[in-house]
Formats: sequence, C-alpha cells, structure tokens
Amino acid sequence: MKINRIDHVSINVNDLAEAKAFFLELGLEVHAEWELDGKQLDRIVGLDDVKTACVGMGMPGGQTWIELVKFCTQSDEKDLELPFANTLGIRHICFAVEDIEAVVAKLKKRGTEIFSEIQQYEETYKLCYVRGPEGIILELAEKLG
Repeated sequence: MKINRIDHVSINVNDLAEAKAFFLELGLEVHAEWELDGKQLDRIVGLDDVKTACVGMGMPGGQTWIELVKFCTQSDEKDLELPFANTLGIRHICFAVEDIEAVVAKLKKRGTEIFSEIQQYEETYKLCYVRGPEGIILELAEKLG
C-alpha cells in the first residue's frame, strides 16, 4: 500500500460565492465547479437527501485542490464557531507565498482578520496567521533565502 499525494482539502461553507472570491483574490484559480445530489452522494457522506454545490480551487499547475462545498440541503444548523489556532482537530491550511507583506496588506484592505503582525521564525520563514471567510484559518509562509 502506498499513498501518492494529498488530493484535496474540503472546506464546508455557507457563502460559497464569498469563499470563492476570497481564494481567487489570494491567487488561487478555479479548476472546476459542479453540483452533486442523489443516493450515491447520500451514501458517500452518510446523510439523506443531500445536495451540494462545489468549487475546486488550486494553484496554476498544482495538483492539490481546496474544495469549497456548500451543502444546499442537509446544511448544519449550528452557528459558526470560530476556532483558535490551538483548537483540536484540523485547524489551518498553510500557503507558501512570495512577498508576505504585500499579501497581508491586501488581506487587511479586504477586512480579513489578522491574528498577529508578520513574525520571523529564525532565519528560515516569515509567518502570519489570518482568518478567512467563515472562520477558515490560513497560515502564510514566506521562505527566506
């Protein structure tokens, strides 16, 4: 048995258009958009009468996708809980960026929550955590040298 690569990371959102716009502005591109429903999807996700709208996004030429998923039916009725960096479970996605200062300035202008100012980790990285739409935590990392 062998794992070849990470195929995609799925993020459930309520406002698909806003999440898509955020990641487009960050520099990702749309690789595919689709809607799914039916018994096979119900069996795959373990719910009944599911209908979803999805956007697959990634870097130009990249293999791994972010899959934004809007559950049109069988949506979670709970309020959005904004996790912190130390909340258990899958917590953030890290993007390697060029010119982290420009990326953070662009996100600040957009009104994105910035966890802290850009921090330098040793002589290897500049790092910053931000909160995107619907509580999505992103780490931005610029490799130095």
